[in-house]
Amino acid sequence: MSVVALVLALWELIENRFFRHLDYVTLHYLYITRGIAVSMLLAFWAAWFVLRERKEKEQQLRLSSQRYRAILDSSPSAILLFDQSLCICECNAAAEHLYGYTPGELLGAFMPTVPPERATELQELMSQVRLGTPALEVETQRRTKTGQCFDVQLSLLPFRDPGQQEYFLEVTNDIRERVRLRQTLLQIEKLTTMGQMAAGTAHHLNTPLASMLLRLGMMREGKYEGSLQADLERLESSMLFCQHFVQQLLRFSRAGQWQKQPETVAATLQAVTGFLSPQLMAKRIRLSLDLDGMNGVRVLADRNQLEALFLILLSNAADAVGPDGSIRVRCGPSREQHIEVQIADDGCGIESEVLPHIFEPFFTTKPPGTGTGLGLAIASNILQNHGGSVRFDSAPHRGTTAIVELPLWQETGAGPGGKS
Repeated sequence: MSVVALVLALWELIENRFFRHLDYVTLHYLYITRGIAVSMLLAFWAAWFVLRERKEKEQQLRLSSQRYRAILDSSPSAILLFDQSLCICECNAAAEHLYGYTPGELLGAFMPTVPPERATELQELMSQVRLGTPALEVETQRRTKTGQCFDVQLSLLPFRDPGQQEYFLEVTNDIRERVRLRQTLLQIEKLTTMGQMAAGTAHHLNTPLASMLLRLGMMREGKYEGSLQADLERLESSMLFCQHFVQQLLRFSRAGQWQKQPETVAATLQAVTGFLSPQLMAKRIRLSLDLDGMNGVRVLADRNQLEALFLILLSNAADAVGPDGSIRVRCGPSREQHIEVQIADDGCGIESEVLPHIFEPFFTTKPPGTGTGLGLAIASNILQNHGGSVRFDSAPHRGTTAIVELPLWQETGAGPGGKS
């Protein structure tokens, strides 16, 4: 408006100064010329203004795109953006480095980083995200260009572009070192428990060994209580008992490969309590198992982790009770599609101010040299990996009850590897 007003004012001044005495027709053409000139001037000004604004916006867009790409590439997590058909639309430098692909190999590809056995899991996570629940910090596996599978922690989030098209944002972190450290800590805790059981183990093996030596001495001297065959059978029975116990020790101390598969809870509890029997017998602790109706009930778990979980909880219960104390293990259904295992003792209990800290690493109320402070932290982590939980009901001098919940496994049409 300022430009138009200035042009019209100048034009009026020129007309009054030089064209005042012209006839009507000539003035009419001058007015037309003035209109055309003003229109052309406005058109040129508008074109210049639009081009300038467009150039500025394009520059801002380029800077924004470069900033977005720099932020994406500076992220330490591997980021993949893919659509509903699993076609990758975007990736960052961390994803290229982690999986070993070039951008050209990833963009437009159909999620080559997902192992075939994890395809169903990804579809389930996508369905969960569509329902409005982001999948956060899920431990799973991905594979590299060379086909090597490795452990990752994954978060899957919904993403919509300006056109409202639905995408999925997968953010993954390599946790191979974390898993290795966790396995090491679990092994340390198991070996620590075995060290604490050394006295009970010696007592447990000493009795059958002494009996065998005595019977061998009697056989050497020809003093048989019955037939030679009966004495040999008793020796064989004692040897088999010792062999079975030593095999249990070796199995519990051996670090195996972790793999989730259907495991029977009752059988696992019986194996762990049998392994702990020397420690319990040394303190004359009464142990009762209530597993009625649990035969055949299974959970999807890693056997090594499941044994370590119950070993930690039962060892803590055994440490808490005094001589001639008691521990009761009860197993039964909990809420829908879950099983509950209660491990109750009549020991010293836990102070209310201590209870919030019991899952913290290296926190322990045991005397120095008798605990690592890692047991319950490891147990909590194991349950998180298996979709379970644990809580404690305790009061000083009234005992403690550890309540473990685990999701049940139900066989589906997917075969042995199917899950509930």
